[in-house]
Amino acid sequence: MITISIIVPCYNEEEVIIPYFKETSKVLIGMDVEQESEFIFVDDGSKDMTLQTLKELSAEHPNVHYISFSRNFGKEAAIYAGLSKAKGKYVAIMDADLQDPPTLLPQMKEAIENEGFECAATRRVDRKNEPPIRSFFARLFYKIMGKASDIEVVDGARDFRLMTRKYVDAVLSLKEKNRFSKGIFPWVGFKTKWFEYENIERVAGTTKWSFWKLFLYSIDGIIGFSTKPLAFSAISGIFSMLLSIIIIIALVIRKILYTDCAIEGWASTICIMLFIAGIQLFATGIIGIYLSKIYTEIKQRPIYIISEEK
Repeated sequence: MITISIIVPCYNEEEVIIPYFKETSKVLIGMDVEQESEFIFVDDGSKDMTLQTLKELSAEHPNVHYISFSRNFGKEAAIYAGLSKAKGKYVAIMDADLQDPPTLLPQMKEAIENEGFECAATRRVDRKNEPPIRSFFARLFYKIMGKASDIEVVDGARDFRLMTRKYVDAVLSLKEKNRFSKGIFPWVGFKTKWFEYENIERVAGTTKWSFWKLFLYSIDGIIGFSTKPLAFSAISGIFSMLLSIIIIIALVIRKILYTDCAIEGWASTICIMLFIAGIQLFATGIIGIYLSKIYTEIKQRPIYIISEEK
């Protein structure tokens, strides 16, 4: 019987795998569950020596397993693959860079076993040493997500969490291809206890999340768990239509009252045209994103393809 399965998505993480495994193993020994635990490393099409490192680690430790994708499918696919393979009574998701402190695992397990929670999740309470522009947009995303969706996405929430088998099965029951775990986790419900901690620097290497990737990821989250952007585009269209009607009425009244007054304003006309065209393109873009998600879903392509595993 496996008590804890730990899923570790990896993309070009050869420098941190061994330090991560050692630190987490120490915690599991202290919890007296090392012999009843398994590590599932998911190599998301890494281009460095990540896979070779995982093979060597797995050869030395029988509780270490790995899944290697045929190419880079993204962290969401890696999480789903790990959850599908996990056999433990409890399942944890952790990053390999040690920004998710393994020392929280005992408290998280305690919350599930003795306090009636189905999930113990973590959130960062600060963004120390993070670029200011990135921190600003991250906070803006959580505010928009909170207003736009019907689910609660906690500010600073991490993927690092410990879940019961019931919780994992609920997450796996969602078969969508466009996955956004920060939305899926609260969507399935259940009682969740949050653990807070201050931001921790990577033990080695650099982050694989560029500003552009995070921006696209946030768009996926908003689109995936809300239809309010469609309503917003419709409201924008109605507003621009009403505004144009008001302007037309004002111009007609002005012409009636001041018959010798020429209607001028070439520059203002162009500005209004550009404004309306911008709203149209914005609304069309929103609809296009939703259509692209539908297009991806109906093709029924697999979430990931495995090259090799152990």
